[in-house]
Amino acid sequence: MMRPPGRRLRGLIRKEFLQVARDPSSLAIAFVLPVFLLFLFGYGVSLNSRNVPVGVVLEHPDTASRAFAAGFLGSPSFAPYYFASWQHAREALRRHRVDALVRVRGDFARGLQAPGGAGIQLVLNGVDTNTAQLIQGYVEGVWAAWLQQQAHAAGAALALPVDLRVRTWFNPNARSRDYLVPGLIAVIMTLIGALLTALVVAREWERGTMEALIVTPVSMSEILLGKLIPYFALGMGGLGLSVAMALWLFQVPLRGSFWVLLGISALFLLVALGMGLLISILSRNQFVAGMIAIIVTFLPAFLLSGFVFDIHSMPLAVRAITRIVPARYYVDALHSVFLAGDVRGVLAMDALALALIAIVLFGLSALRSHKRLD
Repeated sequence: MMRPPGRRLRGLIRKEFLQVARDPSSLAIAFVLPVFLLFLFGYGVSLNSRNVPVGVVLEHPDTASRAFAAGFLGSPSFAPYYFASWQHAREALRRHRVDALVRVRGDFARGLQAPGGAGIQLVLNGVDTNTAQLIQGYVEGVWAAWLQQQAHAAGAALALPVDLRVRTWFNPNARSRDYLVPGLIAVIMTLIGALLTALVVAREWERGTMEALIVTPVSMSEILLGKLIPYFALGMGGLGLSVAMALWLFQVPLRGSFWVLLGISALFLLVALGMGLLISILSRNQFVAGMIAIIVTFLPAFLLSGFVFDIHSMPLAVRAITRIVPARYYVDALHSVFLAGDVRGVLAMDALALALIAIVLFGLSALRSHKRLD
């Protein structure tokens, strides 16, 4: 007697959950990998520079130059090293003992009284251009603070041609962790969804159990659903763990709705599962499927999603390629929900793009799935 379809599907889901319980690697990818990556990026990677070694040279120390140099001691961005001569300072820069040099010339005090003003020389190690630009901004900040202090001591307002008042939206503390951790969730979900499912069907072919499934009365759609539903549950479990660490361990604010976050994450997880499923159907080999999953899903999610590198700074051709990278839309949605709130225009466009990609992926998977051995 043939079992009803719902009962067959429940049996397949139970079988897959038992397989997951017997396979520690699946649980490791779903729960251990997110913890490892969040600790690695949350504590080990920062886009802010702290304790930057900078050399300070005072050619003729006096009250004014010492007051300016003291600003580097009070800044958490710098770890200043003072040199008696310019030659020693240059040698320290060549040996990478310091990343920048600040030179205060001997006529600094006289220059403050002259119409042209006083000047300082800043020499940067330009090997890492991003760090060099950050250091330049920090030094300019120390310089501006010192000018303000001097004007206040003289009982006068600081005379500047432009009164620049900066207000930072969405991430007022300028913490790179608040930007990196939400984007990292997209990378984690890509790995969980794509890598796990990429190995599912391929493993069945390698072990010869796919032939046994094919001769049973179950349909191909039931076979695929029986494999996707358990890994969707694992992926949502990994999402819950990642969000909990982001909120309570790394103190990332969640300004939007948790239910919106849950909905957009479930939609992206379906996309990741669709990518992994299509890879596993096409490859039929676990090793090949795993390698393809890393190259086709993880690397684009890491490099082309806006997680670390700004998409608007990329060449036009690369920006066009990012349009087909699902993680791009998920990273955009995560940054909006965590840092800005439920911006409906942004979230609606991202959700629409993810839905279209999911339809394409599952459509291709359905076309390539057949109950035959060839």
